[in-house]
Amino acid sequence: MFTPVNRPILRVSRSFTSLNGPFTPASGPVASPAGGRHTVRMAHVDWSFPYPSQRMPVLGEEIVATSQPLAAQAGLNVLRAGGNAVDAALAAAITLTVVEPTSNGIGSDAFALIWRNGVLHGLNASGRSPAAMTRKRFGDRSAIPPHGWDTVTVPGAVASWVELSQRFGDLPFDRLFAPAIAYARRGYLVSPQTADAWQRAAETFKDFPDWQGTFCPSGRPPQTGERVILPDHAATLEEIATTGGESFYSGRLATAIAGASTQAGGLMTADDLAEHRNDRVEPLDVTYRDLTLHELPPNGQGIAALIALGVLEQFPDDPAINSAQWLHRAIEAMKIGFAVAHE
Repeated sequence: MFTPVNRPILRVSRSFTSLNGPFTPASGPVASPAGGRHTVRMAHVDWSFPYPSQRMPVLGEEIVATSQPLAAQAGLNVLRAGGNAVDAALAAAITLTVVEPTSNGIGSDAFALIWRNGVLHGLNASGRSPAAMTRKRFGDRSAIPPHGWDTVTVPGAVASWVELSQRFGDLPFDRLFAPAIAYARRGYLVSPQTADAWQRAAETFKDFPDWQGTFCPSGRPPQTGERVILPDHAATLEEIATTGGESFYSGRLATAIAGASTQAGGLMTADDLAEHRNDRVEPLDVTYRDLTLHELPPNGQGIAALIALGVLEQFPDDPAINSAQWLHRAIEAMKIGFAVAHE
C-alpha cells in the first residue's frame, strides 16, 4: 500500500557516458545523449580548489551521480546492460524511492531536461491539485498546511518515468525497476544521513498512522546500519512496472490512493489521478559570460537562477570568488530572483 503524505523532492544528477569538459546542471533529472554516447569538447579546466572542501573531479566513461551510492550503482548497472543515459537516470531515480525515502518518493513530482539530437527537451511532470480544492477549503489561513492531504497534489513522478522511458529510453520499462524492487524486497543497510533524516521524519509524521506503519513498522525509525525491508513498496513498484504506470493513475493503485484520501478527509479522487497529464515545455535560458544556463519555466524555481544570472551579467567584472563583494552581489541577485519569481 502506498500512502502519500507530502511532496518529496526528487533530484537525480546528470547521467552521462563521456566527460571531456564542464557541463551545466539543471533542476531535476537530466540525461544526455541519444544512444547514451556523447563527447563534450573543453577549452579550459581550472583545477584549483577555491573552497576548504577538496572534492576531486571524477572523470570516466560511464558516470551516474546521485545522493545515495546504491542508487548510483543501479544507474551504472543499467548502462552496462545496454541502457542509455535516460535509462540510467530513471533507474537511479526509482531506486532512490527505496534507499532514500526520506528525500524521494513514489508520490513525488518530477522535472527533466533532456538533450537529444541537438534539441533540449523540457518536461514538467508536477501534478495538479484535486479538482474539488477551492480557496474556501482553507478559510482564513494565510498558507496551505505543511502536512496532511491538503498538501498533496497528484503525483507526477510515475508519469514522468513512463514518458521519458518511452520517448528517450532504450531498455524495456520494467527492466528499470529491477534494482529498486530487489532492495525493497531483500533489504538494504541504512546510511547515516538517511537514518538522521528518517529520525526527523518520524517526529514530523508522528500523527500519521499510515506513515508510521509503513516507515516505522517496529515502532521506531531505523538506525544507521540497520537492514530495512519494504515489501509493500516492492509490490507497488512491481505493479507500476508491469502495468506501465497505468495502475497508478487508473487501476488498483489509483483506487487505493483515492480510498486513503477519502478515509482521511482528503479531496483527491480517482478522477483526479486519471486526468493527470505531463506538460512538455520549452526551456528558458540565460547567457552569463561564455556559459548558457537552461532551466524549466515556472512552476519550478529555475527562473530565479536565470534572473539572478541576468543581474550578475550586467557587471563588467568578476570579483574574487568568496570575497565580500562577490558574496554581496550573488546574495542580492538571488534575492531579486526569488522576489520576482514569487510575485
